[in-house]
Amino acid sequence: MTEITISAARSQLGDLVRRAAHSRETIAITDHGHVAALLVSPQVIEDLEDALAVADYQRRKAEGTLGEGIPHEEVGRMLGLRP
Repeated sequence: MTEITISAARSQLGDLVRRAAHSRETIAITDHGHVAALLVSPQVIEDLEDALAVADYQRRKAEGTLGEGIPHEEVGRMLGLRP
């Protein structure tokens, strides 16, 4: 993770945003030596959300609290993949 002060980030904001977006680099913006904010690629957040959803599914499955699912054929119809 790259750290940069707020004052330095002001003049480099466009470049920092592009670095975070395209290289998936996390950039920490510091204020008086403490991390105040993070620039993170949206893809990184989406990946974390997906991993959290899978972990939650696995936990509920292990606990037996999944509830009723939707049959595979019905999902196909809902997505317009089946008549």
